[in-house]
Amino acid sequence: MRVCVATTVHHPEDARIMHRQIRALLDAGHEVTYVAPFTYYNVTPAAGLAAIDVPRHAAYGRARTALRRGVKGADLLIAHEHRLLRALPYRRPPVVWDVREEASGARLARAGRRHHVVTSAVVPEATLVSPSPPPPGDTRVVHLGRLAGDRGVSELIALAERLVPHGVRMDLIGAAAPGVRPLLRDAQRVGLLDWFGYVPNRHALRMTEGALAGLSLSDGPGVTPTKILDYMGRGLPVVTTRPGAVPVEETGCGLVVPLDVESVLEAVLDLKEDPARRLALGARGHARALARHHWPDHAGAFVARMEGWAGVAVRPRPLAAAAGEKPSPAV
Repeated sequence: MRVCVATTVHHPEDARIMHRQIRALLDAGHEVTYVAPFTYYNVTPAAGLAAIDVPRHAAYGRARTALRRGVKGADLLIAHEHRLLRALPYRRPPVVWDVREEASGARLARAGRRHHVVTSAVVPEATLVSPSPPPPGDTRVVHLGRLAGDRGVSELIALAERLVPHGVRMDLIGAAAPGVRPLLRDAQRVGLLDWFGYVPNRHALRMTEGALAGLSLSDGPGVTPTKILDYMGRGLPVVTTRPGAVPVEETGCGLVVPLDVESVLEAVLDLKEDPARRLALGARGHARALARHHWPDHAGAFVARMEGWAGVAVRPRPLAAAAGEKPSPAV
């Protein structure tokens, strides 16, 4: 099967796109053409991919031209942003829209009448779960993922400053929007936090291990951020400001607090002073992630669904891959 995967927004090394979905397709023996903003992010395409560079937030004409090239000979197109559905070439294979952001029921219904739609109900949100992460420590907190003004950057910096007197350091792991980079550089320069910028997914996940807690600061209900599952998969207590963070509330693997610095600070310091509670919260989250959100357990079903939507014959896979074998300790 030949698959075209397309985005003009996300980092080409986006964990969901590259390290889960594309990797699963390649491992199953399929060919992948990847339309993404490689030059904008200064990324060299991974081996085994046919890459098509496109500007970030490309205008519809340029996006359509890139898609036209990408779908030549393809059996399926997987689009990772809704706006690409309005730039589709006339001649194209079946289209899949992978929905990761909150989308209205009306938008989903309209797209579903013309295309296939992937939601968390179709392909569960997942991560790479460590089989035996170290216990949570008490000297640092971590935030994993893209940093932007609407993703709590101001609160993170203010929190980092409040944590310094308590001997707790903040690690920020992820690329940042241009508008907040000066703020992050200044905070790092004066010693409030460590900002590592973009880090490849597997290494980024390992960097979170042993932290006091994983932070997810945003407001409003919606899709649970994948970073919460990442923290759970590494045995970290979660401190989140997102109402309705289902895995956290169902398993009791963390704390849900209001989006204000004082509330988050209090939650972090409570965990710092209670090692037994940190360990219990981390263990609950890890057990849930290992049971329900370990990507290798879902990769085979994802590939089979894509094959079905493309209308190609499904080839038998090795039993271990179909069942979702557990990762080695190096994951």
